[in-house]
Amino acid sequence: MAHSQSVHITVADGVNLSGTLATPASVHPGVLFVHGWGGSQERDLARARDIAALECVCLTFDLRGHVATDAQRQTVTREENLHDVVSAYDQLAGHSQVESSAIGVVGSSYGGYLATILTSLRPVRWLALRVPALYRDDLWATPKYDLDRDDLSKYRRNFVQAEENRALQAAMEFDGDVLIVASEHDELIPPETIYSYRVAFRNARSITYRIVAGADHALSGEECRRAYNGLLVDWMREMVLGARRGDKLQQLDI
Repeated sequence: MAHSQSVHITVADGVNLSGTLATPASVHPGVLFVHGWGGSQERDLARARDIAALECVCLTFDLRGHVATDAQRQTVTREENLHDVVSAYDQLAGHSQVESSAIGVVGSSYGGYLATILTSLRPVRWLALRVPALYRDDLWATPKYDLDRDDLSKYRRNFVQAEENRALQAAMEFDGDVLIVASEHDELIPPETIYSYRVAFRNARSITYRIVAGADHALSGEECRRAYNGLLVDWMREMVLGARRGDKLQQLDI
């Protein structure tokens, strides 16, 4: 039976973020959820509880510039949001019920971009990306709100080499398991961006790619949300159960 509790995440520069920790009864893998720009942890709570039922410790949280800190929406930078993600990861990894060598991260859109960069800064075993966004490396310290949307749209409609982008470089170096989920009718993340990510994960242990039929970027339809939730939970179940079987085999070898 999963248990949920409210937590506070303190970022290095003194910012406090609101989160919700869903935990099983004993030590198990951890899963961090990173929502997209303009979203909130509310959208991930049901998924987190479903995955917590697989005996995982799940942490959702609100990025700076959202919900309680919405007043910072126009000033928050990608650098600051990355600090948020790293701080949330550290809090999850430091939890007494989390197996530090078995941590997964689930990121959507902007959250998928940040989650991919996180893999270059912290150990991640499983990475699930839904419609991951892509941004130019320059203007890193410019408020996210002020980035040129037309320029971003143009950038995303071209294939980007992994060596030319920080997130894709992190993807190229990632050696864990990857799930990439696209939306059939995505109005913000074109197929070229998804392809750039897929090609970049050249050293991943495994890559699973799925398209949610009829879905837009935000998964506005209930049927599309259910389809994605099912894909995510099934993939996490496969990853977690596979890891447990592998651990048992290693114990038998010893």
